[in-house]
Amino acid sequence: MKTIHEAAAALRAGRTTPVELVKQCLANIDRCEEKVKAWVFIDRAGALAEAHARADEIKRFQVRGPLHGIPIAIKDIFDVFDWPTAAGSKLWSQSIARQDCEVVRRLREAGAIFLGKTVTTAYASFDPPVTRNPWNLSHTPGGSSSGSAAALAVGMCLGAIGSQTGGSINRPASYCGVQGLKPTYGLVSCDGVVPLAPSMDHPGPMGRSVRDLAIMLQVMAGFDGSTIQKPVPDYTALLSEDAAPPCLGRVRGLFEDLAEPAMQGMMVDVCAILTSGGLRPPLAEVALPSGFGTVIADHRVIMAVEAAAYHRLRVQRHPEDFPPRIRSLIDEGLACPAWEYERCLKQQQRLRQQMVQCLEHFDALIMPATTSPAPPAETTGNPAFNSPWSFTGLPSLSLPTGHFADGLPLCVQLVGGWGREASLLKAALWCEKALGVQPLDAIVA
Repeated sequence: MKTIHEAAAALRAGRTTPVELVKQCLANIDRCEEKVKAWVFIDRAGALAEAHARADEIKRFQVRGPLHGIPIAIKDIFDVFDWPTAAGSKLWSQSIARQDCEVVRRLREAGAIFLGKTVTTAYASFDPPVTRNPWNLSHTPGGSSSGSAAALAVGMCLGAIGSQTGGSINRPASYCGVQGLKPTYGLVSCDGVVPLAPSMDHPGPMGRSVRDLAIMLQVMAGFDGSTIQKPVPDYTALLSEDAAPPCLGRVRGLFEDLAEPAMQGMMVDVCAILTSGGLRPPLAEVALPSGFGTVIADHRVIMAVEAAAYHRLRVQRHPEDFPPRIRSLIDEGLACPAWEYERCLKQQQRLRQQMVQCLEHFDALIMPATTSPAPPAETTGNPAFNSPWSFTGLPSLSLPTGHFADGLPLCVQLVGGWGREASLLKAALWCEKALGVQPLDAIVA
């Protein structure tokens, strides 16, 4: 089984068991991990023990929640009780967590089974990981949620947890041909998650279908601060309704200027398919606010300063534990004047409000998810199409299109209004159906 919602239905009907699902994932790990290198470690014995426990609970009609018996991968910046949280660091490799982070606690309470920890780039930043893109091993899976995306693409797990500060959910999901959702800032708790830039860090789900993203988000969501003050909708119930064609807006500007020909051609084809599928009204052109002119540079300033604030003492004591790109980012942050950081924070608030107004009459905006197909493994790729939504905090969802370039998957990105994940998910589900996209397993040569 390839998706969470299929597996959950099969569990309810007695057509499979949690033990069989875990064994299926472990078999795929045995088949692919040597080449893909998606995992920091795998808790085989623990996962099988939990699977037997979840199976016994099913027999007693004690189903914990919507993820009961579902094998999940956890990015290695999230604390899991009695497991190390290395965050891509050699020195932290034996740093054992004393309790679950909030996201993991929620997943555990919902019945999820944790297979192990997946590879992150060093401190969730830009240095290339050991993980390879399963569609082509000479190419990057993206970063920083590298292992989570790659593991999903070959069925090593049915769902995975990632995080995004720049493009670390949407970009690796797109490069690996799976789906990823970066929620509205503050919708999912960062408590117990190693930070990169706290004002832009977003935990989020990664899966094989829109419904899977909704199921996982339903469990993960819950406001732990004052960022958003309203109850979490029932995303899964909303997706059970017949969705009317959404109102989509197409943005160009940055998202066309930096797109390589393969992405531009994909967008032409996808927009034609969606329009012929009955969009009402037809796809509209949306002008980007003027603040987009500096969004990439402003995003970099905030990320650099906040990364430097968190890592300053450790990089002084253990410079050898920081690869070149995260080290360069920290150096930029240490050299940045306070007035420049303050200016970027104010611009962040202005652009967020401008984008909220821009989205008032749309269910979502559509654009390429990445500037290109997955590039070679020496890089994690360009986050330019994702970082604006980490900067503004708006929810963004990457969706496979069924298009490929040189054997590598191509994806679109849908962006929704602030706190409007329900509308975004419904729009994405309609697009998924209109494009006829089904989960595909990458074939590791």
